[in-house]
Amino acid sequence: MSSNYTVVLDNSKLLQGICGPNDINLNALQNVIGVEIFTKGNELILNSEDPEILNLFKKLIDKLIEHHGIGHIPDPHLVKTLYDSISRNNESDTNLLKNLHISLPGSPKVFPRNHNQAMYIDGMFKNNIVFAVGPAGTGKTYLAIAHALKEILEKKKRKLILTRPVVEAGESLGFLPGDLNQKISPYLRPLYDAIDSLIPFNVITKLEENRIIEIAPLAYMRGRSLKDSYILLDEAQNTTKEQMKMFLTRLGEGSKAIITGDITQIDLPSRKKSGLIHALEVLKDVKEIKFSYFGSGDIVRSSLVKEIVNAYENEGK
Repeated sequence: MSSNYTVVLDNSKLLQGICGPNDINLNALQNVIGVEIFTKGNELILNSEDPEILNLFKKLIDKLIEHHGIGHIPDPHLVKTLYDSISRNNESDTNLLKNLHISLPGSPKVFPRNHNQAMYIDGMFKNNIVFAVGPAGTGKTYLAIAHALKEILEKKKRKLILTRPVVEAGESLGFLPGDLNQKISPYLRPLYDAIDSLIPFNVITKLEENRIIEIAPLAYMRGRSLKDSYILLDEAQNTTKEQMKMFLTRLGEGSKAIITGDITQIDLPSRKKSGLIHALEVLKDVKEIKFSYFGSGDIVRSSLVKEIVNAYENEGK
């Protein structure tokens, strides 16, 4: 015979925040704890009398309430990460998730959704060169854009420069009409998708008009010295060794560079070695450079994307 343990929440808004849309967080809680949880009014009710499960449930709910209180809206990724941290008795890990965030003027705070994201954000605050390597959907580009915008809007950096190698992913787009910005724009659309989701359109327009946001094709960066700038090199797996060296040596005084890429999606000709892979080997012992690595377990885009990545990783095993 089982008995129930009840947590009374302050109000229905807090209950909705903890449970999530369509009880998605509640289902995640049930999955990690392994017992039924249901609601009644403003109450969360655990169907168990096991003292270890009760203690774990209390800690999880307390942490979720803390995160909700500072504007970090709980989701299944946060539930799973908090569960893992509490199970390892790692208080510093849970504090990282709560205290490490990117605060954009006039926009919601951007919080890490797992441990590796937290360490990535920490690296961007502390280091002038950061490599972020991992599969699609792990937040590499989104978090870099958020941190870059914070630095720009707080006037800590003079300019945000967005660049990537112009390499087509398996198909030829042929001749693209327009000026340089119009030609390179389709390649940088994923970066602008992140910007669009973080700051209002009128702010983006003003930054562009004042040339604070600059689009710079990688091939056009040779010879430049970039001072007081925040430079984001996306899709870096498609750089050559020579391009990567050229890019890294553009950094001038007061500049920061974030390099993101997925070494499982290289579109270079087979005879060319990826400049990203080469840089990871050559620079691994440079202490001033931060390397952040993500795996399929860090994917936050959707559970389906995670399954797709896992399927490709396991092909032929």
